[in-house]
Amino acid sequence: MKTINIHEAKTHMSSLLAKVERDGESFLICRYGKPVGELRPAPTHAGRDPLAIHPELAGKIRYDPTEPADENEWPEDSR
Repeated sequence: MKTINIHEAKTHMSSLLAKVERDGESFLICRYGKPVGELRPAPTHAGRDPLAIHPELAGKIRYDPTEPADENEWPEDSR
């Protein structure tokens, strides 16, 4: 994992993200030589169907849990 400072990360964010996406490279971002964060590939399950991650729920949940509820689905006492 390559170490970079915050200024470098801020200045070259687009090219760093391209390296992460293309090569799977990771970067440790430091402030005054101390690590403060990482830039790395997203987990492989990011953006997938939530029911695919937990297949045991697939038969029990018959809706998309990430879809917002419309007004008619809210309980009366919460309106």
